[in-house]
Amino acid sequence: MKNQLLLLEDVDGVGRKGDIVSVKPGFARNFLFPKKKAIIAEKHLVRLQERLKEERAQQAITDKKEAEELAKMLKGKMLKTQVKVDAEGHMYGSVSSQDIVGFFDEQLHILIHKRNIVLPKPIKSLGQYEIDLRLQEGVPAMVILEIVAEEKAEQ
Repeated sequence: MKNQLLLLEDVDGVGRKGDIVSVKPGFARNFLFPKKKAIIAEKHLVRLQERLKEERAQQAITDKKEAEELAKMLKGKMLKTQVKVDAEGHMYGSVSSQDIVGFFDEQLHILIHKRNIVLPKPIKSLGQYEIDLRLQEGVPAMVILEIVAEEKAEQ
């Protein structure tokens, strides 16, 4: 039997702050309750729900503004990485979303989460790629990732 819960925080894949949701008992007992992300929805919590929704609306406005500023800052930015290749020029391994998160931190000193990167599958060949980003509140952004072959050390 599923529980009716009032979310106290945004929970990915479940709902947003102030929403009343149904989840499986184990998820509520093992994750939501210990982390104080939800409480059992009772009739006398209607005022709390309204206040939480207002707070979430205010937070959405500030999140969107920050995301739009970040999108402007990222416009035209380029990330570059060197990868090992074999004799025919094929990459060893691939470049994944997690790797791109590291490039943002190393090269641009910007913290981006893996879930913000829209990459259908890992990149497995050299070249330039447009990497789409989905920032907070659905704000789109784009950066260019250039993947080049690592220079071989002369012997």
